[in-house]
Amino acid sequence: MKLFVRSNKIKLVLVFLLIFLGIGSVVYNQYLVSKILEQERASVELWTRGIEFNSQPVNEQATTMLLQAISILRGIEEVPDSVITLIEEADATRSSNDFVSNEIILQDRFRIPTILIDSSDVILASRNIDSLRLETPESRQELVRELKSLNTPVNFVYGDEKRQITQFVYYGESPTVQMLRYFPYIQILLLGLLLGIGYTTYRSITRSEQSNLWVGMAKEAAHQLGTPISSLYGWLQLLKDEYRYEETAVNIANEIEKDIQRLRGVAERFGKIGSEPELKKLDIGLILEQVVVYMERRLPRLGKAIEVRKNLQAEALIQANPELLQWAIENLVKNAMDSLRGQEQDSYISITSKVQEGEVIIDIEDSGSGIDIKNVKNIFKPGFSTKKRGWGLGLSLTKRIIEEYHKGSVFVLRSELDEGTTMRITLKIQKNDDTVYPMMDQSPV
Repeated sequence: MKLFVRSNKIKLVLVFLLIFLGIGSVVYNQYLVSKILEQERASVELWTRGIEFNSQPVNEQATTMLLQAISILRGIEEVPDSVITLIEEADATRSSNDFVSNEIILQDRFRIPTILIDSSDVILASRNIDSLRLETPESRQELVRELKSLNTPVNFVYGDEKRQITQFVYYGESPTVQMLRYFPYIQILLLGLLLGIGYTTYRSITRSEQSNLWVGMAKEAAHQLGTPISSLYGWLQLLKDEYRYEETAVNIANEIEKDIQRLRGVAERFGKIGSEPELKKLDIGLILEQVVVYMERRLPRLGKAIEVRKNLQAEALIQANPELLQWAIENLVKNAMDSLRGQEQDSYISITSKVQEGEVIIDIEDSGSGIDIKNVKNIFKPGFSTKKRGWGLGLSLTKRIIEEYHKGSVFVLRSELDEGTTMRITLKIQKNDDTVYPMMDQSPV
């Protein structure tokens, strides 16, 4: 349970980190967009002032009068060339002012869609506007409405002191701003992808470490059990030789031998964890019969009436390791038994099997306490347990045996609180041939 809680805390930290980075990215991006929009408005205002300056009648009249004066003076012989030169220089200064206005101010330095309209919303001038949007009256009106909704207009005054006409410059957003508005979403997507990769890597490393730890513990337990089991076999043989003519002693020795065989089975199971198991073609019915025998032996220990139901219809061959597969099924049966503890009413445990669409389906059902819906997805995770005692490894080990070693599946078929749970195992059927291995003569643990 502690491992599961720790995993959830890491998930929450990663989620909060993603949210924080996402909000920070959006806020900073909005700050940049606002600064760029200020610069773009300044550019539009400068462009507007440039048009306003060049459009003033006094500037056009001054240029015309200078050109006329130069033409007249050139026709008068008495006028020195120096005077004409001065006037031409004045006109050149005027031309330089036009260059500043046309090439620096009016030149399109920012790709900002801009239109100049009058009080009747008629478009008088435009720049950076797709020509298709200016072809029909409807498209022009739609363009005006769109740009009006984006920014406050810049006023443009045209005319002299006697008559002035106010026009308006509306503008949109440059491609840079438009791209920046989508940038936070791209950032969040990339951050989510990176965090997902990081979390997946972390989980993979954690699982590998946990798996190596459990494999090491299991193999060490099998090794430690091996020595006393061998010694017990020796002492048992001495006991049989010494009291071979006493019936009571022989019976006791036989029972001790059964218990030693059970211990040996446990040691063999732990020893196979982490190693590639040897799979044989076996009859699933024999494996299930041994599990039922185990269940019927253990039920009296609960001290109450429990109905055992079985309906083993499956007669098929599967590729299996008998010790590991039996262990996985027994783990599910043990959980079913544990869920019946504390119930006063009559209870039952049911194990059924059938063949369906090329698979053996095994259902283990109980009338116990059931599983809370929020825990259904977590019961197979390492370290998760709702019991006060236990490591939370039984169902995780069962899932590994069924899915990784036997290429089957195990899942919660149905569960309701105070109603019971049904666990389902599916295994692939092997084609029938003459090679069928017998089950080991070993009592379930």
